[in-house]
Amino acid sequence: MLTADATRSATPLSLPSWSLLLLPLIAGAIIPLSFSPFEWWPLGFVGIALYYLCLQQTTARQALQRGFAFGFGLFGVGASWIYVSIHDYGAAPPWLAGFITAGFVAFMALYNAAHSWLWQRYASHSFPALGFAASWVLCEAFRGWFLTGFPWLLLGYAHVTSPFSGLAPMLGVHGLSFVVALCGALITTLTLSTTTHAFKLFWRQPSLWLLVAILVLARATSEIEWTHPAQHAPVRVGMVQGNIPQEVKFNADGIQLGLNRYAELSKPLWESDILVWPETAIPLRYQEQPELIAQLSAQARSHNTALLTGIFYRSDAGTHNSIIALGNGSGVWHKQKLVPFGEYVPLESWLSNLLEIFKLPQSSIAAGPAGQQLLEAAGLKIAPFICYEVVYADFVRQSGGDADLLLTISNDTWFGASFGPLQHLQMAAMRARELGRYMIRATNNGVSAFINANGEIVAQTRQFEAETLQGNVLVYEGTTPFARFGSWPIWLLSVAIIALNLWRRQPIQDNTG
Repeated sequence: MLTADATRSATPLSLPSWSLLLLPLIAGAIIPLSFSPFEWWPLGFVGIALYYLCLQQTTARQALQRGFAFGFGLFGVGASWIYVSIHDYGAAPPWLAGFITAGFVAFMALYNAAHSWLWQRYASHSFPALGFAASWVLCEAFRGWFLTGFPWLLLGYAHVTSPFSGLAPMLGVHGLSFVVALCGALITTLTLSTTTHAFKLFWRQPSLWLLVAILVLARATSEIEWTHPAQHAPVRVGMVQGNIPQEVKFNADGIQLGLNRYAELSKPLWESDILVWPETAIPLRYQEQPELIAQLSAQARSHNTALLTGIFYRSDAGTHNSIIALGNGSGVWHKQKLVPFGEYVPLESWLSNLLEIFKLPQSSIAAGPAGQQLLEAAGLKIAPFICYEVVYADFVRQSGGDADLLLTISNDTWFGASFGPLQHLQMAAMRARELGRYMIRATNNGVSAFINANGEIVAQTRQFEAETLQGNVLVYEGTTPFARFGSWPIWLLSVAIIALNLWRRQPIQDNTG
């Protein structure tokens, strides 16, 4: 059998140094093609396999450089919508929007640089492919936490409805990321082992059998139904997609335009059990609109309907981005996970002056408190999430695991016609798959959708159109393993793998990855 070090030394990458930065850049740029709107999910494995190949036979410094190149490709393509938000809606000139976007991409690439460096130094000795996957997941988790986090473009999101989707209710998106990273590394390990030694040894490679075991597990779990429909009548839900242009949404004329449009489009939907308006559909403070709130409450009650709408809400902590339930419903939810720079300024004492110099808009939204109560609508417990909140798997699990329905409202107008809104929709679908619950998604300009408990989009609106969506959703009961345990099992497994690599620093006679 090959030793782990022998496998790496057999790497056939005797290329110019510049190309060894170009290859990981290309590998990173491939990964976003596995997500929406493309959904070519096998490319996630291809990108990781190529990246893992580039990390073979490297020093810690080389690994750091190649990891940065990989991350720059990943976020340069996958988060290109940042430019749209800053230029089109932040009023920054093209040169400044490009500079800020490049700076953001470079900052995000540091996470991948740190991952590759940590893997080369501490997790590549005894079980290199396993160490690669473990360190990848831990760096993803850190990226989703540091400075409130940016848990976008996690590898697992490509597999909401792929043949690997059955693992989502068990392991969550981080567990799927582990599987993708491990499989990509195993593919490279197996390829190198086969090309270096006689082909007759192919069937004796432990990497092959570990890869086969993962595929068998994915197939076996695809048929398991962890949750099931409750004995509850289907819930009739209506959604209004107002498509109010962002440039007028918050001025006096735009506010009135929005209120009129939502009122008009809602007329045929008032017979629904639940009627949903998207994030900041009412771009006013709740406390300053008693007449409007009373009118909407009365209208909802007269139809025995619960109206759920986005609105601003003032408390002692400041102004919140919130959602309220009126009519046949009750409760208020304040957004807790705020968008960096969009709703708050990270490292404000350092960066706020810089934003003023460049005349970039600043927002100061107060984060809601932890432990908020779920909304109640039509006698059901609704777990609400506003825009960015739905991308946090374990945050959604804390509130959504025991809910009857999941709800997310958003204003994806900020992203324009970029990849952003469709990536956002895919992440919402992953939350439904992880928890085995229906997800209702209402947005200002698309895509609004009903997503079933398997993460499949049942019905959706067109983008950039003012239209409505109405349909029946089912209440599910039961608990998935992810709803019960969250990401902790995969995080602890990753820590254990790293610890084992540190303990067994010497090469071993078993290349199981």
